[in-house]
Formats: sequence, C-alpha cells, structure tokens
Amino acid sequence: MNNKDLPDISLRRYTMDDADITLALFQRAVREVASRDYTPAQIEAWAGHIDRRVWGNNLERQSTWVAMRENTLAGFASLNDHGHLDMLFVSPDHQRRGVARALLMTAEQAAWQRGMDRMTTEASLTALPFFKARGFEVVKAQEIERRGQVLKNFRMEKALHGTGSAR
Repeated sequence: MNNKDLPDISLRRYTMDDADITLALFQRAVREVASRDYTPAQIEAWAGHIDRRVWGNNLERQSTWVAMRENTLAGFASLNDHGHLDMLFVSPDHQRRGVARALLMTAEQAAWQRGMDRMTTEASLTALPFFKARGFEVVKAQEIERRGQVLKNFRMEKALHGTGSAR
C-alpha cells in the first residue's frame, strides 16, 4: 500500500514479526512525545511493563498497519472490528511529516469499506489537536486509571463520508 500524497511513506499490514518494533515505537512515542502532557509517573503507568506476547496478539487480532519510511518504522495504527481506532502512534523521529495522517486515512478507508459510518477513538491530551483537526469530535472527557495513575483522555468520534475522509 502506498499513499499517493505521501510517496516517501509506504504502508503495509502488520505481522507478528512487527511486535517488538511497534512496542518499542509505542513506548518511545509515549515517553518522548506525550511526556509534555503527562507526569513521569503517568507515562510509566501507560508505557511500562507491557507483555510483548499480549501486545503482539492484540495488534494481530485487529486491522493493523505499519508505516515505513526508508526501511524504518515511522508509525502504526490499529482498528478493531467495531470501527474503534485503538492505536495510532508515530515515532518521535517522524512527527509532523504526514505519517499519522496517512495511517488515519487508511484506517478510515478500511472502516468505510466495511460499511461503517462512524469511527471512534480515545485520544490522549497530546493527540487531541490532531484528531480535532481531522474532523473528530469530543464525545466526553475521561479519566482512566492505569497502574494506580489517573490519565485524562477523550472519547472521540467522526462520521465517515467515504474514502479519503481525513482532511
């Protein structure tokens, strides 16, 4: 899968061989990017102590795509069978280069092709502006508990109107 608008990014389906690199990217993105919005204790509760096998199996059960730039993992996204964007993370080295947009467009197209007219996600404080700019609306602010820490995020949804609906 190649995105015509972003020729230097190639998208492909996740395989179990991607478990380690996606987990490392997730932890790095949370620790280096989300750290501006969450405390060190919250970051560790969110990104620490993750079982690699559970992680890999979770991504394999969903529709998951990885974004590659010059043979390097730039980001990944996963969509469940109910139109919920479970994860969308971009490497700190590839921020603001269209990776998240390409992954979101791919997930939206997949949801639309499955007959879904809405997509949901739970956006962190860090990701909130990205999702708002792409037509997602906040349904409610949430406080979730993870390993003794309370993290604020936002339940969001977007009406899908066909392929390429990300702005």
